[in-house]
Amino acid sequence: MDRSYLFVPGNRPERFDKAYAAGAHAVIVDLEDAVAPADKAAARKAARAWLTAEKPVWLRINGPESEWFSSDLDLVALAGVKGVMLPKAEDTVAIAEIRGRVRAGARIIPLIESALGLWRAEAIACAEGVERLAFGSVDFQLDTGIAGEREELLFARSQLVLVSRVAGRLAPVDGVTVALDDEAVLREDVERARRLGFGGKLCIHPKQVAGVNAGFRAPDADLAWARRVLEAADAAANNAVRLDGKLIDRPIIDRARAILAIVEGPRS
Repeated sequence: MDRSYLFVPGNRPERFDKAYAAGAHAVIVDLEDAVAPADKAAARKAARAWLTAEKPVWLRINGPESEWFSSDLDLVALAGVKGVMLPKAEDTVAIAEIRGRVRAGARIIPLIESALGLWRAEAIACAEGVERLAFGSVDFQLDTGIAGEREELLFARSQLVLVSRVAGRLAPVDGVTVALDDEAVLREDVERARRLGFGGKLCIHPKQVAGVNAGFRAPDADLAWARRVLEAADAAANNAVRLDGKLIDRPIIDRARAILAIVEGPRS
């Protein structure tokens, strides 16, 4: 499961390769917020010229209400587009339109950035083709008039985690940390997101990638515990068993599998 998603402006093609080599689990070529209206066409042209199957990336296209949405859709079926990030998602109509244009296997990440988007988040998460949700926390604050970004956004974050689980999607991706030069703030943001049930985070600079990757990796003690649980479960043929004086039953075994899957991939 991808944990770090690094944005790179679509009108800065000299940064594409650097972003791809920055260690992020996913790179997002951004045609939306990072690109001024006058540069939209140039950004599409640069993305088209750079995209290749050898370096698969996500595209954040412009929203369906914009004049650039239709032109952006011309790119989503190109080799190298592993998925599409849809900004300001508020219904399933645009998701269906994107799904009809992408290559087989490409997925969609809707960005929940408004009150209406959060209100309809369950339907959006359940839409066919959606891999997971992402939280556009900065735009959400602007739309709702919420001034704080921590406990003030607890309800919104918890809702996204809840509807993702109900819809059977991957854990959602948390929004950006705008403090670029404060490692402590990034560390706190990642830890809070992980505790709340998020599975990844959006990054706006390569220097944030390592901290996000490390923060979403389970602590060594948890990994060791999970391995011991699965060893005990295997020995007991996945029946309930005691470990360290505690009952290890199916929910505990499933939790151990989930912890290890983040680092090692799914276990059969």
